[in-house]
Amino acid sequence: AVRPTVRLLEGRTREIDWPQNVLHAAHVPGAESDLLLFQGVEPSLRWKRFTGSILGGARQMGAHMVITLGALLADVPHTRPVPITGIASDETLVARMGFERSNYEGPTGVVGVLHHACAGNDIPSVSLWAAVPHYVAASPNPKAALALLRSFEGVAGVAVDALSLEDQAGDYERQVNAAVASDPDVKAFVERLEETVDEVQDDAPPERIPSADSIARDFQRFLKQRRANGPS
Repeated sequence: AVRPTVRLLEGRTREIDWPQNVLHAAHVPGAESDLLLFQGVEPSLRWKRFTGSILGGARQMGAHMVITLGALLADVPHTRPVPITGIASDETLVARMGFERSNYEGPTGVVGVLHHACAGNDIPSVSLWAAVPHYVAASPNPKAALALLRSFEGVAGVAVDALSLEDQAGDYERQVNAAVASDPDVKAFVERLEETVDEVQDDAPPERIPSADSIARDFQRFLKQRRANGPS
């Protein structure tokens, strides 16, 4: 299902780029934990062996939580904050982060299989999903990436310098605004989405406000990491 790609070197030699899964280790100065960053593609076969290999590596390296990041196409406008859905396997995490237990039934991907395996092996796991506009699905979405990163910070307990991504998110929104404004039909469609989202938010109950202790802990964590990284 996932094919390799071919490219030409100097216009002559063919090079094959095979799909691969890559694991990086990242030390985070001042943070309570380091990070293991895994990026790859959904395998076409042997999902149980695939997830078993991931969890085996996690145990070997002392990982105490698995967090996955993903995006899904939705009827959301690009002009509003990116909706983030968080699903946790552990009741403590559900209560602390204000997440929910999934009651979805139906076909699943390798991410769902991985979280099921985490639950079966007593490894806390969190699945974060960003809803992205389906009408601009073909281009990378740094605004959604930034929203995922900010949610990841709260779960993982790290502070991330994302200034470059913030700049890219601003550029992305301006470019999409210009493209939408040039097409009356698309502009009208986006305005209808905005109205729908605003109506839902007006009817929704107020969001849970973080406690003062929670805010203080997050701020202390941020300052600790800033000191560990030195003056910038």
